Amino acid sequence: MDAKISQFFDSIGSFFAGGDQIPWCDRDIILGCEREVAEAGDSDERKSESIMRLSWALVHSRQPEDVQRGMAMLEASLANYTSSPLQQREKLYLLAVGYYRSGDCSRSRQLVEQCLEIAPDWRQAQTLKKTIEDKIAKDGVIGIGITATAVGLIVGGIAAALARKN
Repeated sequence: MDAKISQFFDSIGSFFAGGDQIPWCDRDIILGCEREVAEAGDSDERKSESIMRLSWALVHSRQPEDVQRGMAMLEASLANYTSSPLQQREKLYLLAVGYYRSGDCSRSRQLVEQCLEIAPDWRQAQTLKKTIEDKIAKDGVIGIGITATAVGLIVGGIAAALARKN
């Protein structure tokens, strides 16, 4: 019986914690990537690869300002549109991760669907899409719960006020 109660509370805790499988990136890795970009020199290919690694690190950061910076780099890179479909897919995916980390799930879902148009069998994008949809569903359940609680409190308050009048 105790195991069932513990399992119940663990499932509630994980529901509210929202444990997605998207990795996080430490500040040290970001600094290393920034150094790599600075040391890339004039080689366009090497610099482009370094910038992609830095973008990856930034959108996977725990710091919102890093995520925003990574998203800005990716959007600027997508605006050039000289990349191959594979590079396009990678940039769209990383941008989707950035929007997910920023809390804009609808924009993130749009971008991941663009990735899946380019590569329908790409497991990483499919996993991100499921993570986004799970978060949207969870947020909806929490919103309904908050609304139901508020309505219950209002109705309870009105009932208590009417009971006092009688």
